[in-house]
Amino acid sequence: MSKNLYDYDINDIAGQFVDSVGAIVVVDPAIDAYKAIVRRGMFEKLLNESGIYHDLILDLWFHFNDSNEMVAGDYQIFADNTGVFNTKYSRRLKIVLDGEDVSHLVQLTVYPFDDASKYIFIMDEFDDNESLQESLTTKKINTIQNTYLFSMYIDLVADTTSSINVAEISDDVVNYNLKYSDWRMMIVNMIWPEDQEQFLRRTDPEYLKKNFTPGRTSSYDCMMRNLEGNFIWVKLIFSRAQTYNDEDYKFVFMVQDIDDDSKELMNTLQKYEEKAIRDPLTGVLNHGEIETQLNNAIARRQNSDDPVSVMMLDLDHFKAVNDNYGHAAGDTTLKLFAKILLDSSVEERASVGRWGGEEFVIVCRDKDEEKAAAMAETIRQRVEAYQFPDIFHITCSIGITEIKKDDDFAGAFDRLDKAMYASKHNGRNKVTQL
Repeated sequence: MSKNLYDYDINDIAGQFVDSVGAIVVVDPAIDAYKAIVRRGMFEKLLNESGIYHDLILDLWFHFNDSNEMVAGDYQIFADNTGVFNTKYSRRLKIVLDGEDVSHLVQLTVYPFDDASKYIFIMDEFDDNESLQESLTTKKINTIQNTYLFSMYIDLVADTTSSINVAEISDDVVNYNLKYSDWRMMIVNMIWPEDQEQFLRRTDPEYLKKNFTPGRTSSYDCMMRNLEGNFIWVKLIFSRAQTYNDEDYKFVFMVQDIDDDSKELMNTLQKYEEKAIRDPLTGVLNHGEIETQLNNAIARRQNSDDPVSVMMLDLDHFKAVNDNYGHAAGDTTLKLFAKILLDSSVEERASVGRWGGEEFVIVCRDKDEEKAAAMAETIRQRVEAYQFPDIFHITCSIGITEIKKDDDFAGAFDRLDKAMYASKHNGRNKVTQL
């Protein structure tokens, strides 16, 4: 028989509460420890009877939103600045237990003792229907918000951070107790090494005060380690808040994930760059790029004892191919000839380019004239033996020269050109060194 409403007292309420709540935990941050007073249901698996408070913080906060996978170790250093409570605190958590795929929606409320030296954690799990409704609501919000991996509010004068939100960890802000000056020196380790100097300069308080008028927003792109420990492209955004006091230096800081867009842009640029340096017919380097490679090889030889040789190759009687079989057959012949050159050079530290028409140039690094001549002879034999469509057989004449320390482009190319024409003059289908 139920009691009359007016007969209930604090003992009835306390008893009912203790009998129904999911978990009651007492925390002593001074000794980094907790004790579970009550744990039932999922909390029997989540909590030990007693344990380390730092580990409890990691289990509650420092995992991905819909899994029990912990964030990368670099980010776990923020756990040292989490879990300090001076007033009552309440929020919802998503927790996935070991061996499970489904997430549990948990309400956490923290009550500090009067002197804030210890805390009481009250945790309860929502039922399935409440959890589903919450999930549907947060998914709508996350579609908009999760493009921002990280956001927080900064007060430069007070050297504080607040309203910190890490999207992949939580739908809500997390209770961090972290100075801005400390945050900078911690987060810089997550920035790509080559970008760290710029990050420290752009986040320096004096830089922000000097360069941001109220309401101004600025951003720049860099690579930053994500919560999985992988470097991705992000946009770092600083926006100074508009206040009534010009001496207020309050900022919103956000990290936006632009990795997919950046990689797509870089892939597009790489494709255009490839087109800019490739011969469209044969796919080998075009005249401009192979000339650049030759100039670079000459400059490198002037400062190094490592040998560099160059060969020029010219198809014999190629004009007759176009005249007798048509330009389509001629184009096919050039493509197949270029493929033989590429296949012969792939393991030889050599660059292949089309100089023009049926003339090709190969820059051979780490090869003296004798080694280059051996490579050229192999190419000559492969071309001679190859059965080309329509024309069946064709040969090539090759000239070789080794770059000297005192060479300039004109001198080296003059020898190369003369060597190739010597092969032509002496009967074609030959290799000549000069």
